[in-house]
Amino acid sequence: MRRSYVSLLLAIAMLWGASYMFIKVGVRDFAPTTLMLIRVVLAASALFAYLAWQNGVRATVASMRAAGRGAYALGIVNAALPFTLIAWGEQHIDSGIAAIANSAVPIFVVFFALLLVPGERVSGGRLFGVLLGLAGVGLVVGVDPEGGWLAVLGALACVLAAACYGAATLWGQRLVAGVSGPVLALTATLGASVVLLPFGAAQAPGDLPGWKPVASVVALALGGTALAQILFYRLLRGFGSARASLVVYLLPPVAVVYGVLFLGEPLRPPALAGLALILAGIAIGSGALRLGSAARTRSAPAVD
Repeated sequence: MRRSYVSLLLAIAMLWGASYMFIKVGVRDFAPTTLMLIRVVLAASALFAYLAWQNGVRATVASMRAAGRGAYALGIVNAALPFTLIAWGEQHIDSGIAAIANSAVPIFVVFFALLLVPGERVSGGRLFGVLLGLAGVGLVVGVDPEGGWLAVLGALACVLAAACYGAATLWGQRLVAGVSGPVLALTATLGASVVLLPFGAAQAPGDLPGWKPVASVVALALGGTALAQILFYRLLRGFGSARASLVVYLLPPVAVVYGVLFLGEPLRPPALAGLALILAGIAIGSGALRLGSAARTRSAPAVD
């Protein structure tokens, strides 16, 4: 059981962490909207094939019809907007910086929950965690002054993408009560495909793209989107949300390592310091690390 959990967790971190590297390579020859259109169309095709293999074509189509409009509209906030923002941002910043800026997703989940979810309390510890994480975001945004305003805007685009993911998380939690995870992933990618279609088609490259950007978008769609979604829902179903959420802590370091090893990106101390603040903010804001007179730390759920 322990080995299965660790294997799934590492596999998802490797797949999602590599997405930033593949995006960085893909935007060499593809516009952000075109790159992400190809990503969601291929991912939706793979997810449909997987569900049809599992449940049959008729049952899959029936579940898609029963999902409701909200399951498709989720794709705007959970895919079309954040995917494009990250791709645009990576035209101006390193993939590792993009991953660190985007790691603030749990901070925004806590922030939106405190504002929008009835019964959520703005306690001192949780508020401090949110502010600490946002301070880390601010540090990452200003990490590359030599890049000028475009670098700042690129980092801010990835932060805005994190805000989109945070809102989508709360929205998706409501939808998943009536729609299975894989079906919700399929409907969201289909919704994103519809939204991105006119923009991606209009910005399609006039020349034949190189093989590396093409291979990157295929890997991004099949590995970083379709396969990662399937594995994540398996992790969620088998081990619960608390254990599954630990993947958040692995993604930025994995993405940074990919960028350093395969893209030659530098390791910047301010970016690493910002990452440390963000992860600390996530731990405190989510309640995993408690502050107070007892200074007690609530350990992560044990892995059997």
